[in-house]
Amino acid sequence: MTKLPQGLIDFFNNQGFVIISTVDKDGTPHNSCKGIVKIDPSGRFYLLDLYRGRTYQNLSQNPRVSITAVDEHNFKGYSLKGKAKIVPNNRLRSRIMAEWERRITGRIAQRIIKNIHEEKGHPRHPEAFLPKPEYMIVVEAAEVVNLTPQHIR
Repeated sequence: MTKLPQGLIDFFNNQGFVIISTVDKDGTPHNSCKGIVKIDPSGRFYLLDLYRGRTYQNLSQNPRVSITAVDEHNFKGYSLKGKAKIVPNNRLRSRIMAEWERRITGRIAQRIIKNIHEEKGHPRHPEAFLPKPEYMIVVEAAEVVNLTPQHIR
């Protein structure tokens, strides 16, 4: 596992979501958007998945993943490579669920603020209609890839 600097943790925490990439049994990549619940400085990422779909199937067969986030406005991005494990819904702690709900509430509040400032986005608040998480993905980061072009770092 790779220890994560606070600046990298802050970068990921400031993103609305991350993209997790998995690989299916035929070696075909699959990308999916997931919400971060927690990042541990030791190198663990905790993500909740709302659906038990392709990501779940792929992780059941192959734990190798990458987590990517990009801040287009600041022209920065990172990808973390590592291995994931699945934590079933019935083993999720109440504080994990409370943190998830806190983050969803924050996203709804940000959408309302942007709409008030006439930065029109989605006319509803899709986060309010999301289902409860099906399981948690715990990723142990082994490598950090800085996606920011070398000449502007």
